[in-house]
Amino acid sequence: MTDTAFPGERVPAYDVTQRLDTDYYAVFTDLPDADRAAWDRAKAFVDEVGDRMLQAWDAAEYPLDVARRMGELDLVVDGIQHPALTSLSPLAAGLVGMEISRGDGSLGTVLAVQGGLALRTLALFGSDDQQERWLQPIASGQVLAAFALTEPDHGSDSVSLETVARRSGTAGWTLRGTKKWIGNGASGGVTFVWARVDDEGDPDHGQVRCFLVPQDSPGYRGTIITGKVALRGIHQAHIVLDDVELPADAVLPGTHSFKDASTVLYSTRSGVAWSALGHATACYEAALAYATQRVQFGKPLAKFQMVQERLAQMLDELTAMQLYCRRLADLELQGLLRPTQASLAKYHNTRAARRVASVARDLLGGNGILLENRVMQHLADIEAIHTYEGTESVQALLLGRDITGMSAFA
Repeated sequence: MTDTAFPGERVPAYDVTQRLDTDYYAVFTDLPDADRAAWDRAKAFVDEVGDRMLQAWDAAEYPLDVARRMGELDLVVDGIQHPALTSLSPLAAGLVGMEISRGDGSLGTVLAVQGGLALRTLALFGSDDQQERWLQPIASGQVLAAFALTEPDHGSDSVSLETVARRSGTAGWTLRGTKKWIGNGASGGVTFVWARVDDEGDPDHGQVRCFLVPQDSPGYRGTIITGKVALRGIHQAHIVLDDVELPADAVLPGTHSFKDASTVLYSTRSGVAWSALGHATACYEAALAYATQRVQFGKPLAKFQMVQERLAQMLDELTAMQLYCRRLADLELQGLLRPTQASLAKYHNTRAARRVASVARDLLGGNGILLENRVMQHLADIEAIHTYEGTESVQALLLGRDITGMSAFA
């Protein structure tokens, strides 16, 4: 107790945000050097921008330079295999996503959008000219990119999207429709817009294709969605496409059906499982640190049986999440990962992360709702990742169809 301390406040603040490197089953002790180097790079980035992102989350501001910094550090390539991109193994990509989400969920979503969705779409389906022009600027963060599939009326049933693409004159295209919840959709960069072809003379009439749309195109309006209580450090947009005129080469030639969009989504579901692990790790470690520092009834919380039981419960959940993610990475590296296996990992990990965050918030008591302790922020952000890339119900239906051979989709 110092001379300036007053009765009733011997500990003005608690140190609960430091990494404790929790790995009870030694899931990540045998990493190749290259994978560990990528993970360390992500840790350094989180340490560099963490305090600033906490302020941005509180103020609902999106620091675009921080998003670009992630690209400068070559952290957004997300394991995409392309000769023009830095190669990260599935395990390295997962660890990067986990660590960034452990630091800040909004940045985890930037990674998912910029790399997992937008860059992957371009790398898989773009023409040589499109890739030559845009691949490196997006990977390096010079250009922020969005992936526009979800619509105000079509979330879980995005296969029913209504945004239309019509032939314009003899060469170009016209896009008309709306999109919602589009990360980076109002960042001033480019948007990969999925639209249904409405032209009876086109071989893809009625099918879904993807178009590369500069956000400064006439008729493109991206309005930032306000009032969010999750992912407040990234702006998501409501987009109106008011007869946006595009040249013929705006369409990504490799896209011809909704299955192509699904290919991208399947690839990113593993990333959501890793992101959930990052959030849960932050919450568990905050709870553990707090339990050793907080004194009540004359002894640390960690000495109470009920607290130890809760910590064991959280460790149980966390270790299972780690095992899911490591196995996902191993299967993907071997080329054996099936889409529904990624769905199961997302289904399990987002649900488990919810439980861990809730227990951690409760264990921290009133201090659990303070942003400085991060747990409440993670709890809120988990609600977003629990929903995007396919809700819990959608994942369950995908799994149910796979294990029974019968579809229960309406």
